[in-house]
Amino acid sequence: MSRPRGGGRLTIMMMRRMMTALAATALLVAPAVPAAAADPAWDLELLAPSGPYPVGVRDLHLTDQDRADPWAPERRRELMVTLWYPAASDRGRIEPYATDEESRLILTQIGAPGVPLDTLTRVGAHGHTGAAAKHGSWPVVVLSPGFSFPRGSLTGLAEDLASRGYLVVGVDHTYEAAAITFPDGRVTTCDVCALLEGDTVRPAQITEGRAADVSFVLDELSSRRDVRADWSRVAMAGHSIGGSSAAETMLRDRRVDAGVNIDGTFFPPVSRALDRPFLMLGAENHGEPGNDASWDATYPHLTGWKRWITVAGTTHSSLTDYGILSDRVDVPLQTLDGDRCAEIAADYVAEFVGRHLKGRPAPLLRGPDAAHPEVLFWP
Repeated sequence: MSRPRGGGRLTIMMMRRMMTALAATALLVAPAVPAAAADPAWDLELLAPSGPYPVGVRDLHLTDQDRADPWAPERRRELMVTLWYPAASDRGRIEPYATDEESRLILTQIGAPGVPLDTLTRVGAHGHTGAAAKHGSWPVVVLSPGFSFPRGSLTGLAEDLASRGYLVVGVDHTYEAAAITFPDGRVTTCDVCALLEGDTVRPAQITEGRAADVSFVLDELSSRRDVRADWSRVAMAGHSIGGSSAAETMLRDRRVDAGVNIDGTFFPPVSRALDRPFLMLGAENHGEPGNDASWDATYPHLTGWKRWITVAGTTHSSLTDYGILSDRVDVPLQTLDGDRCAEIAADYVAEFVGRHLKGRPAPLLRGPDAAHPEVLFWP
């Protein structure tokens, strides 16, 4: 459907390469706002969702009273979660993509001198806060962002899935993102970035912690009367280490029926049978056989339905919001058009969860498609 345009071990060096790539292209250097602009209308806009439903959005603050925070053991584990859901109408307000403080911290973490630090406050999304939920028992898709990225970096994918008839649950993993704001005004930063740089944290500890986070979120949300969903149909998708965490969560929690890794090294590689559907969706180079040993090692242990595909012309963050936003300001992260990156991410993830949560045909996942020459199937 067309839409309107609008290696084995995660080291700090790998993370810096990713962030340097963002900074080097001057990502998010926004054009000036015309002085006569009538509303604070967005300088940058995500692709409009393609499904038939308007999108509602809601933030939740959850606390696991039975678990100490792995990074701050004196505290109980607290998480901020965003729900994107099919709405009955498009009534409701659209919130800024990030607050002033979040934008400053995220752009400082990326490290791009000269980029206006309020730029992310001027990004337009499409979820309506306060919109009434459309009646239905929707399948669930949990999203986990890349390391140091906030849950908001997957907003475009989340909105599109919600518009197609899913409850989407975006989880921020506290102390693992550049900025997370809590209802009392606290803003946590990426404390684990420093721990990883000091080599006092193993990447596997991060994926283990995220698996525990997601299991708690499923426990909590499935017990609430104010969150309607079909908890017998759950998928999880993640970018970078969030994708690795999808596999780890599936190995630990059988409630997750299907998983997607979007260009993430597996920490650790899957070494025992993962018997439920799994999609490995990689960027060019990294996602090709032989370029990430953890993908080669993992694939034989995916014993359920599986696909390994890559998208030519993309880089590590192209299938997140940052791929399309970089194009919006004419400094692309990738050679593939940013809108096309967003379309491919949404369409292939949607076909995957549609097949495995709704029993729908998934022609795009059968193999190479003439209408999608950028998408390569391996092995």
